[in-house]
Amino acid sequence: MKVRGLPIIDTFFFFGPNDAPATVDFDVEWRATGPAMTRGGGPGGDANAPTAWVGEMAPAVSTITCSGAEIGFEFESRDGTSTAGGYAQIGHERNGLFLT
Repeated sequence: MKVRGLPIIDTFFFFGPNDAPATVDFDVEWRATGPAMTRGGGPGGDANAPTAWVGEMAPAVSTITCSGAEIGFEFESRDGTSTAGGYAQIGHERNGLFLT
């Protein structure tokens, strides 16, 4: 996913409340590191139960590069900031009316 020049309002408190127009850019990538497996409890039982969903999820690694700017302030992340050594997942799921 890539986003360029997304306009936002930066709200902060410095000598009182302030709002400043700003923009952000980010590139996010998710990459599966293993096979997708079926997860969730599926249909049946209590429709409001935390397990009332079904999907296929795969372990993954995600990386992000982001930056932002406003008048007098800018930031930029290190390239390739990643969940490597942590945890991410990628997949699809169905719940509610779409479960059956």
